[in-house]
Amino acid sequence: MKIKRGIPLIDQHDKNGFYGGKFGGNYVAETAIQPIKDLSNLFEKLRRDKKFLKLKDHYFKNYLGGETPFFKLENLTNYLGGAQIWCKDVSAIHGQAHKGYHATVNALICKAAGKKYIVGDTGAGMFGKNLAMAARELKLKCKIFMGTKDIKRQAPNVKFMKDAGAEIIPVDTGSATLVDAVSECMRYYVSNCDTTHLAVGSAIGANVFLKICAYSTAQISKELKTQVIEEFGEIPKMKLVNVIGGGSSAIGFWSEFIDYPKKHVELIGVEAKYCAPLTTNAKLAILHGAAQYCLTDKNGQIKETHSISAGLDYPGVSPLHCFLKDTGRARYCSASDEQALAAFKLVTKLEPSVKPSLEPAHCLHEVIRLAPKLNQDEIIIYNNCGHAYKDQKIIKDRIGYFPS
Repeated sequence: MKIKRGIPLIDQHDKNGFYGGKFGGNYVAETAIQPIKDLSNLFEKLRRDKKFLKLKDHYFKNYLGGETPFFKLENLTNYLGGAQIWCKDVSAIHGQAHKGYHATVNALICKAAGKKYIVGDTGAGMFGKNLAMAARELKLKCKIFMGTKDIKRQAPNVKFMKDAGAEIIPVDTGSATLVDAVSECMRYYVSNCDTTHLAVGSAIGANVFLKICAYSTAQISKELKTQVIEEFGEIPKMKLVNVIGGGSSAIGFWSEFIDYPKKHVELIGVEAKYCAPLTTNAKLAILHGAAQYCLTDKNGQIKETHSISAGLDYPGVSPLHCFLKDTGRARYCSASDEQALAAFKLVTKLEPSVKPSLEPAHCLHEVIRLAPKLNQDEIIIYNNCGHAYKDQKIIKDRIGYFPS
């Protein structure tokens, strides 16, 4: 199993949608086969269409706000006394998370398909929020499927979605979290695919859905590559550290650097400790239309998971990350709830301008652990992929305050 140089990662699948002949595919209901084929054909056409690309770039610049900041965390670097720590602050985007990219692209695809309805899933509420915003911007009707457990713990985003005009569909089956919201959303799509576009909230699902997501979030690494060259005059040896839930922000953060040797650009993914299929050598299973590493019980059934972060509370992971792991291009580790909270406390104390949500707080644990072991000329860049405003209540309940 090898990664091919010079070919975008999302395109390194076979005719059946499998990466490395093992991960991904299209395990979908018979009634969804033709709609998914039609969507695949449309997406391949649009991503090469000059008018569509111009429209996408227009919305990325004028609606999402253009290039997000890249800067050094001077205080954290000095405190830890090791490698230089840099931040790509994607939370500065309009919508405050990387989800803005694929929410916007999905809304544009929905319009191009001549459909008026768009549906999506959400856990932490960031994709739901961004999809609701994009739907309002492009005059689409929007439904968001969300677990009832997540509705309670991500109240700020729930209010935002409703204010943006989206209808929230509560899901109380199973664990009442993201995995169940995705399932219900996909069931709805199968019954309404003639009029409705499905926007999957991460780089998961049948082949076309993960491709649309990863294609969209690649904007992060396109910007970062230019910013790094402007700052250092070249692409230096560096480590790119990103949190892993479904895997959309990491794929976007790493996309432009896949072809570099791992000794030059190391890719490090950090999972939540109890939602960590890549870190725990989980078994291959089928979830939401794709083969991937999943947390399963002794009978092979999908297990319930737990994370303080609703955005990481998922028992599977993108087939693209499974491919990156098995090819050895990326390495993966995990962080607990307590370690993420400790990282949040330290970083927000030393760097008041940075407010990581609980998702990137997990990867900050690995940054803090790793940096003191490295030399001062070594570089670590982490993706601050979401803003902490949505987690205020959880953080205040756990550490006693929320930093001003």
